[in-house]
Amino acid sequence: MQGNKIKLLRTTTVPMSLNVLLKGQFRFFNDNGFEVTCVSSKSPELFAVGFREGVNVKAINMTRKISPFLDFISFLRMFRLILEIRPDIVHSHTPKAGIVSMLAAKLAGVPVRLHTVAGLPLMESNGGIRLLLKVVEFVTYLCCTKVLPNSFGLQDFIIKEGLVARDKTKVLGNGSSNGIDTEFYSISSISSVTIGLIKDNLGICESDFVFVFVGRLVKDKGINELVDAFLIVRKSINSCAMNNLKLLLVGPFEKELDPLSEQTLRRIKENNSIILTGYVSDVRPYFAISDCLVFPSYREGFPNVVLQAGAMGLPAIVSDINGCNEIITDGLNGFVISPKDVNALVLAMKRMSFEYKLKIELGLTARSMVKERYEQNVLWSLQKAEYINNLMSTKRN
Repeated sequence: MQGNKIKLLRTTTVPMSLNVLLKGQFRFFNDNGFEVTCVSSKSPELFAVGFREGVNVKAINMTRKISPFLDFISFLRMFRLILEIRPDIVHSHTPKAGIVSMLAAKLAGVPVRLHTVAGLPLMESNGGIRLLLKVVEFVTYLCCTKVLPNSFGLQDFIIKEGLVARDKTKVLGNGSSNGIDTEFYSISSISSVTIGLIKDNLGICESDFVFVFVGRLVKDKGINELVDAFLIVRKSINSCAMNNLKLLLVGPFEKELDPLSEQTLRRIKENNSIILTGYVSDVRPYFAISDCLVFPSYREGFPNVVLQAGAMGLPAIVSDINGCNEIITDGLNGFVISPKDVNALVLAMKRMSFEYKLKIELGLTARSMVKERYEQNVLWSLQKAEYINNLMSTKRN
């Protein structure tokens, strides 16, 4: 601790996690008694985070793939950086940054070592890969002083799997890694001019009913099932002489790690009712032109996208998985369906597009529930208290 400032090191595997998933958090802590340093792989995005948040940044390359040699190099660089900075707290996010920085922090004698669990690849893995991923998580948690699952479902999962004892875990508030700024994510924050321009640019008419997905366009997010379901629903609506259904896919493909099926890629390319935007830095206008979020993911920690859509007044159709089923209550602010179930997705999408009054009611409830349970400044205050309590505990011991 330097003066009255608590030295805090925050780590993620790739800078996008710092830039998007944890946006605003570092400036808050830097302005409230902490000296913050953010560490992630080298990229212009990392330095943009430092500039925007007013914090120090350090580049240590980490790969998301399993690579023992490169991972060992990352560990050595992290260990050296920690010895140089001498932080009071190291707080990691994402699996690779977790194992690298928690192990380095423990060996370097950092008193408070926290890791946020926000989704686990092992949930959708099998055989030897699953065992390896499980060992990595176990070692990560072993090196922590506290494990912070960002949902109650994840907390139950890692305890059930024997990865950590319950008394070593804590879910902050009602869950989430960053909460949601409901003033920023509100329909009133987007002008009618912007909405009109984006609709014109994407070829969306006033009469169109728009389903939107926001996130990585990969298998684990349920995109194969979503495209199948959308085409079935659209065909049934066309038979009723209604031709106004659109599917808006907002996000990048990841062909190397978790590619979509060739059939899905072909259907996306060939159907002009499926609209691709690629990665966008501000998702709010795309929520503003949409009617319903569809998020049929196989696994999540606590999805920011569902919070963002709810804050923008959108109902959501989500998979019955941890995180999603904690934000969405079936029939209250959206629909909860079985994962990987195309038929259930079809029924939910049909109901959402046909029952207009229900859709409006679900959307209004969605925003009020997000405001009540997941306001960002409340979560940040809880996290600050957790940091201080953990530091005080180490001093007492």
